[in-house]
Amino acid sequence: MRLSRYFMPILKEPPREAEIVSHRLMLRAGMMRQEAAGIYAFLPLGLRVLNKICAIVREEQNRSGAIELLMPTMQPADLWRESGRYDAYGKEMLRIKDRHERDMLFGPTNEEMITEIFRAYVRSYKDLPLNLYHIQWKFRDEVRPRFGLMRGREFLMKDAYSFDVDQAGAEHSYNKMFVAYLRTFARLGLKSIPMRADTGPIGGNLSHEFIILADTGESEVFCHKDFLDRATPPEDVDFDDRAALKTIFDTWTSQYAATSDMHDAAAFAAVPADKQVSARGIEVGHIFYFGTKYSEPMKAIVATGQGGDVPVHMGSYGIGPSRLVAAIIEASHDDAGIIWPEAVAPFQVAVLNLKQGDAATGAACEELYRGLGAKGIDVLYDDTDKGAGAKFATADLIGIPYQVMVGPRGLAEGKVEVKNRKTGSKELMSPAAALDLLTR
Repeated sequence: MRLSRYFMPILKEPPREAEIVSHRLMLRAGMMRQEAAGIYAFLPLGLRVLNKICAIVREEQNRSGAIELLMPTMQPADLWRESGRYDAYGKEMLRIKDRHERDMLFGPTNEEMITEIFRAYVRSYKDLPLNLYHIQWKFRDEVRPRFGLMRGREFLMKDAYSFDVDQAGAEHSYNKMFVAYLRTFARLGLKSIPMRADTGPIGGNLSHEFIILADTGESEVFCHKDFLDRATPPEDVDFDDRAALKTIFDTWTSQYAATSDMHDAAAFAAVPADKQVSARGIEVGHIFYFGTKYSEPMKAIVATGQGGDVPVHMGSYGIGPSRLVAAIIEASHDDAGIIWPEAVAPFQVAVLNLKQGDAATGAACEELYRGLGAKGIDVLYDDTDKGAGAKFATADLIGIPYQVMVGPRGLAEGKVEVKNRKTGSKELMSPAAALDLLTR
């Protein structure tokens, strides 16, 4: 992509209301624009990151055996009346009427609707286990939306729902998602720590929040230091191996880890002093097992094959891709701007022409730009008329992992300069060597 033809409205200063780092940097980098309180438009740069996050989330859900569908954002209120949650949910639910005066709502979550879909088609234990997921925009009318995407009203959510004939099967489905989440966040460049959590309005009796540590985190968390060095489950993990998944689950839940809401000071004090970690954290995922909380009142039952019918055991599993955009920035930035993990960076390489209009630098930039693109590298070519300092600042602000700086002085010696955004290291090399390095 040529920057001269791209839509990336950089701001010199962020709006005054931007209180946290991710909000400020996303606005400054032209990644999003606020359209109403807690409601944002994703601009092209931000959408590229969001799409890459969704792709990784989708790949790991599919790997675990979950099956994608897509449910509507508008839901009939009668489904929520069946479960008993319509009146109990509170003002965060946006309730509306259609032109026929039927009660509708803008879905904040989808337990009721997925249960209705399930009961319409599944009758036998032979069709289980089943895990259905979608990636969909949701709305919760926060009383005080703030911090940009960290606490907005409209947000993109991946929510999955598991169905099993009994508790043992449901716990295996829970463990599948537990492992899939560990892998997902690791691929996004994040070290996530599963912490026992309150089930909240979703309900149930087993729940974990996945937390990343960040100085600007929204809440205080407490954990054992060993979590920070624990290896992520491998790509070839067998999601059908109950014993193996249970071992992973037990390993990751055997040491102390709790949010402030679930903190047990006495239990934490038992952790060796040199292993105690008290820090700020950001929630990036939340999983629940809630048994028959929805299937019983909504009559989602299956035949057991032993002469009886039982309500299915269910779980739900959420990841907020739009919130993850902000969370990654909170965990990975410096004074100059964003530092994207390579897997989700909007572009992998930025080519900077330090003397626009010069024939030699233009030719070298074009060769690099076309060569990188031919190798499948997402590359942003800064071919604007801005000065070198402004180009450096823009590249650092938007956080592209690698910058290739092409100027007449270096080219006179047959060299370009390659900068690693994360480490700050710079190296002079030939354009051919740069191309080889960046396409390995």
